[in-house]
Amino acid sequence: MLSATGIYQQYGDRILFDRVTFTIGTRDKVGLVGRNGAGKSTMLKIIAGDISPDEGKVQRESGSTLGFLHQEMDMPTGNTVMEETLTAFAHIQQMEDRLEELNKEMEVRTDYTSDSYADMLTEFTHLTERFALVGGITIEAEAERVLKGLGFESKDFSRQTTEFSGGWQMRIELAKMLLQRPDYLLLDEPTNHLDIESIIWLENWLSSYSGAVITISHDKQFLDNVTNRTLEIELGNVYDYKAGYSKYVELQAERREKAEAAYLNQQKVIADKERTISRFMAKATKTKMAQSMQKQLDKIERIELDVTDNAVMNLRFPPAPRSGAITLQARHVTKTYGKLNVLRGVDLKVDRADRVAFVGQNGQGKTTLARILIGKLPATAGEVELGHNVSVGYYAQNQSDALDGNKTLLETMEEASPPEMRTRLRTILGAFLFSGEDQDKKVMVLSGGERARLALACMLLRPFNLLVLDEPTNHLDMASKDMLKAALMDYDGTLLVVSHDREFLAGLTERTIEFRDHRLYEHLGDVNTFLEKRQLEDMRSVELEKPKLNGHAPAAPPPRVMLDADTQRRLEKDIARAERKIERLEAEIETIHLAMSDPSFYDDAARVTSVTDKLKGKQEELARVMEDWEAASMALEG
Repeated sequence: MLSATGIYQQYGDRILFDRVTFTIGTRDKVGLVGRNGAGKSTMLKIIAGDISPDEGKVQRESGSTLGFLHQEMDMPTGNTVMEETLTAFAHIQQMEDRLEELNKEMEVRTDYTSDSYADMLTEFTHLTERFALVGGITIEAEAERVLKGLGFESKDFSRQTTEFSGGWQMRIELAKMLLQRPDYLLLDEPTNHLDIESIIWLENWLSSYSGAVITISHDKQFLDNVTNRTLEIELGNVYDYKAGYSKYVELQAERREKAEAAYLNQQKVIADKERTISRFMAKATKTKMAQSMQKQLDKIERIELDVTDNAVMNLRFPPAPRSGAITLQARHVTKTYGKLNVLRGVDLKVDRADRVAFVGQNGQGKTTLARILIGKLPATAGEVELGHNVSVGYYAQNQSDALDGNKTLLETMEEASPPEMRTRLRTILGAFLFSGEDQDKKVMVLSGGERARLALACMLLRPFNLLVLDEPTNHLDMASKDMLKAALMDYDGTLLVVSHDREFLAGLTERTIEFRDHRLYEHLGDVNTFLEKRQLEDMRSVELEKPKLNGHAPAAPPPRVMLDADTQRRLEKDIARAERKIERLEAEIETIHLAMSDPSFYDDAARVTSVTDKLKGKQEELARVMEDWEAASMALEG
């Protein structure tokens, strides 16, 4: 068990932790939650021993191990991806090196009867058994499984780690951490650099992990699928909930409601007693009684309400100017970087008011195509045409990082603002939780979440009818994400969003474009409908699964090239319409069957005839709709 006792941490005038105490069991799966700046990352660093608290201590059982994946990391150079990953098994590799030394020694020694030779044989036997016990024979296969789960391909294993971006280097570090299997695994925003496929794979891994997991994440679905306990950090206190994130939200509301009711009730009792004491003190005969009541009142343990930080940004997109019927159209777009082919002859048509999500593995071209569509990046081949009167609002994946750190918040807004909006800049900043002196701060002192809010504020200065968002939730806390999603639900223009956050995408879009193998695959519905249609939780298993027939893997079918957008959309609408009708007809038939199962139903002969005819009609209609559904499905798959 890991225990934190009396943790006190203060920075300047701000008390981050006010003598908090909690314990973590050896198999607990804990989500650490709270607003941006509440101290979540600091608490992980204190648990890991990276920083020492002003007061208090963290203890865990002797000999236990701890792994900490944090946001700041320094990847060693000179190793390939596989070599760096295998450093997680340093102790096993030391055993392997020693076994090799002993093997060589046995080849040359001839003193078979000596005590030293006997000792060498004993060490060799012991090491061989231990090497097999800890899985030394399979470490490379295990490393390969984890790397592939996190999105690497076999061809990546021999590449230098320095060839990869910071996000992919973070995956290597995560792979090492998972392979080490520490007793306590600390993860700070592990999903930030992962695509949906890798997040789902990581969820499955962590759910069955034998040790304790403590994770910070702004991905609600990830927390729900991984954690069974939630520690909330709020205004210096830590509140412990024996539940995952969604249940925690309900319990938190109940706790606050009960605390407020108890506080108001106690305040009423205290006010009544104080009035009584005041009356008694005015009468000489009851002074002693009043003094006794005052002493009792002084001994009451006062209930204090925590001042909850419920402030959220006020985000509302300006009304979208009307554009032409077709917002944009891409024809045969190809994009290559040297020998690297990212997109290969893709087509895409987006109509006015469409709401489209781009999903797929990192590196498949989602951001690349988004930038090509709005003219931020040239295509190698093909053409893109924006529709009539289309104005673009764009939030880049690194939008907040692109802000000039030497400018103040107000100067940043002034630079992005048209003249007619200048008088409203301070009001807009206030709506994004930047008020008073905050508006004159330098951008460089802002946290990642604050920079993201400022970048969103800059977007609202001009009206647009095509909104393109590339990973907009990366640095936003839960409340800000909810506010952004609510604003997007009300937005009346065309929306195109690149995101790996399933909860954020759920219900937000009506078309899902999957990027795979340099091509686009279109699905009608939101991200959850897309995942359900694929009938699996881990999307990558479609590519990784190799079903065998008679011991041999069948030849993989060629990838299905996307039909032209209009045909595919029509077919998918036909399928969706048929599925809804099938569901309705099956429910109606079930209702009729329930009615017919009642013995009294057969007392009325006319009713029996009428209902039986109705049942027959419903069954025949269901058969026709099933045929329509099958025909549309085959056409789409073909």
